[in-house]
Amino acid sequence: MSVVLRHAESDAEIALCFPVMRALRPDLASAADFIAYVGRQRPFGYRLLAVWKDMAPVALAGYRRQENLVHGSHLFVDDLVTAEGERGKRLGAQLLEAIAAEARTLRCRKVVLGTALANSLAQRFYYRQGMLATGLSFSLTLD
Repeated sequence: MSVVLRHAESDAEIALCFPVMRALRPDLASAADFIAYVGRQRPFGYRLLAVWKDMAPVALAGYRRQENLVHGSHLFVDDLVTAEGERGKRLGAQLLEAIAAEARTLRCRKVVLGTALANSLAQRFYYRQGMLATGLSFSLTLD
């Protein structure tokens, strides 16, 4: 069984990632919607790194390079998800390690990610990976 980390680049590869991403983003209605989302985010540097097991994605990290006054130059992780049956196999940790390595190569100061306050299982995982809670995000839903 072959396990490889590589970016999903083509629409066909992104479509293969849809079932895994939908576990994290249930509002995505279809693979076509997901492909469109990725296409809209690409101009802002969004990339989709996947753990491929026997040519099928089983874990994903969507991220982008950003710079702001809070964090300086950093890689921001928008999405991090592992397929239900693949959890507990260090796949999320491998994705974060790969993103951290890329951040170092790009001379970024940090890897930053956001998570919902109610997502306590993910927060425990992030702490185990050496990440610390350094802020709190606020949002305003607009009509």
